[in-house]
Amino acid sequence: MAPHVAIAGAGPSGMTAALFLARQGIAVTVLERHQMPFADPRAATIHPPTMELYAESGVTEALHRRGIVAPVWQFRGREEGVIAEFDLGQLADCTPFPYRLQCEQHKLVEVLIDKLAAFPHARIKWGTVVQDVAQDASGVTLATTMGTLRADYLIGADGGRSVVRKSQNIGFDGFTYPERFLVITTPHDFGADGFAISSYVSDPREWCALFKVPGTTPEGLWRVVFPTDPAADDSGLLDFVAAERRLQGLIPRDGPYQVVHTNLYAVHQRVASAFRAGRVLLAGDAAHVNNPLGGMGMNFGIHDAANAAEKLGAVLRGADDTLLDRYDRQRRHVAKAFLQAMTIANKQNLEEKDPVARQARLDGLRATAADPARARAHLLKTSMIDGFAAAAAIA
Repeated sequence: MAPHVAIAGAGPSGMTAALFLARQGIAVTVLERHQMPFADPRAATIHPPTMELYAESGVTEALHRRGIVAPVWQFRGREEGVIAEFDLGQLADCTPFPYRLQCEQHKLVEVLIDKLAAFPHARIKWGTVVQDVAQDASGVTLATTMGTLRADYLIGADGGRSVVRKSQNIGFDGFTYPERFLVITTPHDFGADGFAISSYVSDPREWCALFKVPGTTPEGLWRVVFPTDPAADDSGLLDFVAAERRLQGLIPRDGPYQVVHTNLYAVHQRVASAFRAGRVLLAGDAAHVNNPLGGMGMNFGIHDAANAAEKLGAVLRGADDTLLDRYDRQRRHVAKAFLQAMTIANKQNLEEKDPVARQARLDGLRATAADPARARAHLLKTSMIDGFAAAAAIA
């Protein structure tokens, strides 16, 4: 029987793993609890190493047709204005994609589905919930709402509440922030107000972050992320009138802001205690979750998926399966040392309340942006190039 890998979850990580395995000739079955992809406002930033990973498959080219190229990002103070501006063009000598690409997560998934359709040995089973997972020496058995499925290996890419992770009794240590994040989507062009396509705004009372996404019109949309009061009720936070007041508080204007969407979500910083348990691998949010500041979570999950697919392919072609332990070592190390450390620091930079400490943070960012060597080092870290290279170096 031909090698077969099951994948729980048809998000960016699961679909990336499916495509990269299918391209190696390996049969894959993706199990997704939803009936179809849905276009809720999730991740939208694609970093240089991710574009490099996708380039050969044609995914990167397809994303460029849908996305917005963003070479420059800003760090601001709400009262101070621009503190530092960083240009990824400085990295043109080490990546063919020296910029961020803004393209919504659901559009990436649509591209991956389209590419996967070219492989007859790949299938997606929509509306299929994974209920439990058992494994033995020769394979994995999945109990699902559509019956039992047998596979040689399983990749759990089924999100932060992963059934796959829980079925294998893998811990998920970390913490949850007391405040939730509110995302307000508006067609207002903050670029006309001087904001870069990616902008982070520090403030001791109410920080925020702004990102432009393509949306469905040539003008695109802007998402603005705010922290919220942990005691506030959902209906008040999601109310469009209240959301419009928040935008007015950021940049007052004579006319009203049009609000087209609001979304509220809890924010966690957690890493699984293992990314491998026998014939089960974890990837994406099933393996790690983090705050969205810096746009790293989706990209990191994609890097997991590509790494897992490469190693599973080698094992299914005869390599010793201890190679999968290297997947765990590589991806879990950088999840803690890079992804968690950087996203936690990003939030701290924005929300610092102590005036002396806050000024020191702002001065440090100004000095970093003004020094070409320090700016380059900062760009290599924030573009995820450093973390990707660090994982590859782990034996």
